[in-house]
Amino acid sequence: MTTPTSPACASTPRSAPAQTMPARPPQPTAGLLRGLRGLMSTPVNALLTVLALAIAWFLLRPAIEFLFINAVWSGHDRAACLAGEASGETGACWPFITRRIGYFVYGQYPEAQRWRPNLAMALCALNIAAALWPRAPYRGAALFAFVVPFPIISWILLYGPGFSGLVTVPTNLWGGVLVTLVISIVGIVASLPLGVLLALGRRSRMPFVRAASIVFIEVMRGVPLLAVLFMANRMLPLFLPPGVLPDPLVRVMVGVSLFAAAGMAEVIRGGLQALPKGQYEAAAALGLGYWQMMFTVILPQALTLVIPGIVNTFISLFKDTTLVTIVGIFDLLTTIDVSSRDPAWATPVTVSTGYAFAAMFYFICCYAMSRYSAAMERRLAAAGSRS
Repeated sequence: MTTPTSPACASTPRSAPAQTMPARPPQPTAGLLRGLRGLMSTPVNALLTVLALAIAWFLLRPAIEFLFINAVWSGHDRAACLAGEASGETGACWPFITRRIGYFVYGQYPEAQRWRPNLAMALCALNIAAALWPRAPYRGAALFAFVVPFPIISWILLYGPGFSGLVTVPTNLWGGVLVTLVISIVGIVASLPLGVLLALGRRSRMPFVRAASIVFIEVMRGVPLLAVLFMANRMLPLFLPPGVLPDPLVRVMVGVSLFAAAGMAEVIRGGLQALPKGQYEAAAALGLGYWQMMFTVILPQALTLVIPGIVNTFISLFKDTTLVTIVGIFDLLTTIDVSSRDPAWATPVTVSTGYAFAAMFYFICCYAMSRYSAAMERRLAAAGSRS
């Protein structure tokens, strides 16, 4: 027998749960302040931070004093630099750089014709900026112009073949930053498509293509760049018909490009292997052919995954151009070494100043490539999260 519910009990409302205001999310701290708090968060971290700063000051203070505080900034010859040494303040001899900057940039390129490399460098900078700037219009056209017509136009400007009407300047007069940029840009532009083809060839189902790609990649990766340069400069003419002798600079560019392409192929192959098998199956289900599938579906994703490795290969290639001095090509370091032996500038600090200038140049170029790579990764990551 059920007991009837009391009307009083039935009409008694239940007490509403207490409402609490939602907690506000923690406000983000500024980057520098957050970093400082992390460095001083615990006594151990604070001790390690102080120790690291002390070591950095101990190592950097002599360099700062040499490059800036005790440096000589004006003068016309070695006498100005020796005056600073006589006073007991040994510092960098920057007049050596300012007076010889033309030789460091152009080598022995005739001074009256230096407008030609200046124009080629300006065109290169405009093409690179238009191809790499995300908001630039006609980026595809700029990239195509940089890969196809620009090398031909630059070669005509720099070398001046007979049909161009320009004064011919042989490559043995080129030097300094000009040679460094020519070799590195040609190597970078050529190594990426060659690396893509080699990576695809190594994963090909055709035995001959796969075997040839594997042999080329392993041989190139198994020998140092110096051996490749000697092979291109000394032994390549032995395999060519009599009377056919490519320009020494062209031989070096071919060797550098092939060597960089082998390393690039392995980087890209890692990106291809990182993609899930479903991407290949989905592209095949859409009825795409092999090359259409690769260039529209697979390669864009694979290249995005290995951007750090690609840029690292570019940076290594840019720095490895200093090795061309072994085969008689006058790069930036060679021009500095030759200039430091000039009696008009021979001082104990001349060589150190020249190498410090070269280090700054290489650091600025490599750091710029690294920062652009990081910005591209962030932009692609943001685009992927929005999609």
